[in-house]
Amino acid sequence: MKFTHDQIERKPLLLILLVILVVSIGGLVEIIPLFFQKSTTEPVAGLTPYSPLRLAGRDVYVREGCYNCHSQMIRPFRAETERYGHYSVAGEFVYDRPFQWGSKRTGPDLARVGGRYSDDWHRAHLNNPRDLVPESNMPAYPWLAKTNLDPERIVLHLKALKRLGDPYSDEQIANAPKELAGKTELDALVAYLQGMGIQIKSRR
Repeated sequence: MKFTHDQIERKPLLLILLVILVVSIGGLVEIIPLFFQKSTTEPVAGLTPYSPLRLAGRDVYVREGCYNCHSQMIRPFRAETERYGHYSVAGEFVYDRPFQWGSKRTGPDLARVGGRYSDDWHRAHLNNPRDLVPESNMPAYPWLAKTNLDPERIVLHLKALKRLGDPYSDEQIANAPKELAGKTELDALVAYLQGMGIQIKSRR
């Protein structure tokens, strides 16, 4: 049975089904090839899976909703690369689950923040941003320095990532709690920030 455009528009359910079909096919055609491109599935030179401390810091970053104000995706435009550094490439985010990309920038992009400031700067900034940037509207996170990490929790996280294909060894997983012993959530978050984007040198 053939339907004219006019007939399709008069049948809402048919129109919805056809739209879903077309969008699904188009999405698959665009997305599936990306899984077979080496540039999107192979890590850039020097990239390794997150250390236990940095992984714990990333969990704190996600839990506190830092991604709501800070993107981690520098687009290949002159205005962005001059301000933030080399544009982001897919191979930098192979071990990110979930990705922290986005375009929301209430605060600056953090894709290349690693090594730009000292550990002490980050600690002071997270404790009270206005001590360093008076005009900042970023909330303070003083409790991070007072909250110790749970060393055993990271083991489950690492095991889950290993099942998903991250190359953690059994020895690394077993030794992970030792790295987190006595560390605070602030220590972990600073470690995470200091490792961001350092595999590709900034052009700044």
